[in-house]
Amino acid sequence: MNLLSIGGSDPSSGAGIQSDIKTFSSFNAYGLTVITAITSQNTSGFGIVEPVSQKILKNQLELVISDFKIDGIKIGMVYNSQIIKVLYHQLKKLKIPIVIDPILKSTTGGSLIENSAIKDFEKFLIPLATIITPNKFEAEILSKTKINQKNTLEKIAKIIQKMGAKNIVITGIVTKNNQISDFVLEKNNKYFISGDRISKINHGSGCNYSAAMIFALAKNKTIRESVKFAKQFTYNSIKNAKNIGKGIAITDIQKYDKIKLELSDAINQFVEIKNIYKNIPECQTNFVYSKEKPKSTKDILGISGRIVKTGKHVMIAGNLTYNGSKHVAAALLTMNKRFPQIRSAINLKYQNTTILKIKKSKLTVFNYDRNQEPKNVRLKSSSIQWGIKSVIKNSKKAPDVIYHKGDFGKEPMIIVFGETPNNVLRKILKII
Repeated sequence: MNLLSIGGSDPSSGAGIQSDIKTFSSFNAYGLTVITAITSQNTSGFGIVEPVSQKILKNQLELVISDFKIDGIKIGMVYNSQIIKVLYHQLKKLKIPIVIDPILKSTTGGSLIENSAIKDFEKFLIPLATIITPNKFEAEILSKTKINQKNTLEKIAKIIQKMGAKNIVITGIVTKNNQISDFVLEKNNKYFISGDRISKINHGSGCNYSAAMIFALAKNKTIRESVKFAKQFTYNSIKNAKNIGKGIAITDIQKYDKIKLELSDAINQFVEIKNIYKNIPECQTNFVYSKEKPKSTKDILGISGRIVKTGKHVMIAGNLTYNGSKHVAAALLTMNKRFPQIRSAINLKYQNTTILKIKKSKLTVFNYDRNQEPKNVRLKSSSIQWGIKSVIKNSKKAPDVIYHKGDFGKEPMIIVFGETPNNVLRKILKII
């Protein structure tokens, strides 16, 4: 995947194109850059800005676009009207996702766009946006309206949407329960995506957010999925922020684990399945994904808590960590030893209706009786390993589903297996 960052250069690498390259690289995407301006700044303060000429800007764009297949573009700092108009004429015919991060001011105190250019920014660039990601301050500047009880987030977002952006995400709205929310306005939908708040001043989180957003869009994720992905990625970058210089902390973009990326994406899709709460057992649900050739559950990624049911909704309680799951990971480890291609699994509530659907499907299904479990197995608390091993030992084909009907004090359970989390999801959709 090739992603293009169009923006300013930050010598501290906390924000701007340097930050975007770090983000793209963490996803194993190839980062391309077009520089609009050179800034002088560090973690303590801001120096001067020097925009590039229209000639070199146009030449950068022409050569990059003519040579590479670009899967997505992120636009950050644009600085003046001349830059804005060149970008518009070069990009207006492209049919790829574009995320615009309306960078108006640096965290370190510098103005990143001329006041006279804001009108042209609204006229020429905003209509190019698949998603525009202003924070509260930027949304108020663009809409020329203060957010309050009368002028709601939805009203402000609609003003910006009328400028031509397809989707608006107003970021960083602090709520009373000490969470931080993003308000999303799509064409026919509006909602909040909320998460934990980290009270830490940092340099780079806005760039991390929009760069992660374009990666998700380029992967054909929905707007909702892309916002969730960007939010989680940014949360992690802020949590890991480091005081590299003498001033504010710079967000830390760690190499993104592909296994974690795939499992996180699948979990987000799982919790959005309609009425999925009906399939969450009393012991709750875990979704796991292993490294190749796992030696123990320490090589298997799972949720340190669970996917839990709260009324008619489900929520993710805990973080993705290796060795985060005990029982589902143990089941997967046993299966993987016999069938190495099977690397993901999830547990679901046992229901007769689900079993009937499984049997009617073309999935391979096995079951075992926990009443036949040897006493020494019970004492070792290795029931799952025994059950899985007993039904697959003579099988030449990996089962899609294994279930048991429980025992005294033991909840009946269904476990769905697959090569990847997405493969597991496809099977779930066939049987619920």
